[in-house]
Amino acid sequence: MSFDFTTVYPRLGSDSQKWQKYSDRDVLPMWVADMDFRSPPAIIEALHRRVEDGIYGYARPVKSTVDAVVDACSQRYGWVIEPAWIVWLPGLVCGLNVTSQAFAAPGEEVLCLTPVYPPFMTAPKNSGRVAKAVPLVLQPGPTGVADGRWEIDWTALEVAVTPRTRLFFLCNPHNPVARVFRRDELLRLAEFCARHDLVLCSDEIHCDLILDPTLPHLPIAQVAPEHAARTLTLMAPSKTYNVPGLGTSFAIIPDATLRARFVRATAGIVAEVTALGFAACEAAYRDCEAWRQGLLETLRGHRERIIDALRAGELPGVRLAAPLEATYLAWLDVSALGLADPVGHFELHGVGLSDGAYFGSPRGTHVRLNFGCPRATLDEGLRRMSAAIAAL
Repeated sequence: MSFDFTTVYPRLGSDSQKWQKYSDRDVLPMWVADMDFRSPPAIIEALHRRVEDGIYGYARPVKSTVDAVVDACSQRYGWVIEPAWIVWLPGLVCGLNVTSQAFAAPGEEVLCLTPVYPPFMTAPKNSGRVAKAVPLVLQPGPTGVADGRWEIDWTALEVAVTPRTRLFFLCNPHNPVARVFRRDELLRLAEFCARHDLVLCSDEIHCDLILDPTLPHLPIAQVAPEHAARTLTLMAPSKTYNVPGLGTSFAIIPDATLRARFVRATAGIVAEVTALGFAACEAAYRDCEAWRQGLLETLRGHRERIIDALRAGELPGVRLAAPLEATYLAWLDVSALGLADPVGHFELHGVGLSDGAYFGSPRGTHVRLNFGCPRATLDEGLRRMSAAIAAL
């Protein structure tokens, strides 16, 4: 079965946050992690069926929805989970905020590896906790084009722990550096958290977007079951199946005590998942595997287009230092351009990127490019970036 990943759909003038940002000027938005592909046909059909039901009261997941999640974890990762371990949430960012409040007190510390998705650093601060960043270290490759490696600085991680540290946030696959952590690294992280008595929260929202087929996704709670009692895993269909606007995610928490603390922290402040969100989630995990494989094939082609552009010198001064192992987000080093505000410069020339400073990178050094779009859009974005560089 073939699916359409080439049509450019008009989103300007719609309710899209991604496209509204530049509604008053000719800027191609390639920033927020929101793809420009239509969601899978099976999800659209499931939503039509649910809408036609005509009754949209408060919803709870039915057995088939829970089974779809349980079966996906088993079939894709070899991770056997119990239905009772699942706590439904209206978004992953909400999960990070709840986790901060549930397992750290005001003034206590939450560790994470940077650069990283901004809510990893803002979620603790939102409720008076302290976010502590431990920078990843880039081991450069011989050519400097997608052949280096982002590594955990284990010494710095040990130094960062204090008696007030309570929680560790992991992002795997890692956004924005597109890194898939290996089994030995996950085991060492689990042991590190156990040794320092830290709760381990693993954001695995990009786990079904592995671009390197030799790298399976490994849930840390499955890799280190002896430490699962201190682990909670955040997942969602939103990034893979392009349904973030439906607000559906979940935490998988094997330990009953940990789960009770998490649920207690949601009381009165966390909204319920909607009926349409549950319908989309079930269809995504049960009926959309062929579509996901088509998406991965498309994204792998886009990844190669970006690498080819860099090797061919289409973007002089821009570097992709390490492989894009996962996600549809390219972490680009633009420090050689010498721009104080690289995002502003690229916007002036018609392409909107994410500023690396928001992810904890030094200002002016990195931008993030979303290539979850039709090839024609990617080509136009690269053309505009090239023109922006030529204008320097």
